[in-house]
Amino acid sequence: MHWFDRLIEGSTRSVARRSARRGFLGSLGTLLVGAAALPLLPVARGGERSAAKPSVAASDPGDPASCAYWRHCAIDGFLCSCCGGTQASCPPGTEMSAVTWIGTCHNPSDGKDYVISYNDCCGKSQCGRCFCNRNEGDAPLYQPGQANDYNWCSGNSSANIPYHCSTARIVGVAE
Repeated sequence: MHWFDRLIEGSTRSVARRSARRGFLGSLGTLLVGAAALPLLPVARGGERSAAKPSVAASDPGDPASCAYWRHCAIDGFLCSCCGGTQASCPPGTEMSAVTWIGTCHNPSDGKDYVISYNDCCGKSQCGRCFCNRNEGDAPLYQPGQANDYNWCSGNSSANIPYHCSTARIVGVAE
């Protein structure tokens, strides 16, 4: 074991000769500030309403209770339209998640692409009806704004709110 102690001591002294404490402390400070700033990265806030909403009611083809519906191109969960809500509103007794994931879906009737905000509705146990898992454009969980496998109800004021269903609200026309 004596040889191991000498090896560790020699390695430590070698590193100490080649590096300065100020450099180490500067790097450590940068790491800590960067880690503290990570939660400040942008995430779409689904509860906020924009003033100009695109009108696609006349050209909104398909059945909102179907996985094949055009707005559901990146959805993962139970459809609120089957659970007492609509595409843009949560069922009674639930609340919309404060954070959301987004996708861009193509409307076949008008040929335009729309930015869709997928908000989870939270507050009741899982709906259990009309489950859809379409992963077009889904990103890994380390890119949470584009990942649909994240528990978005955890962004609400009470972290223990259960997931119920998912909405598919149109946010705007994709340019």
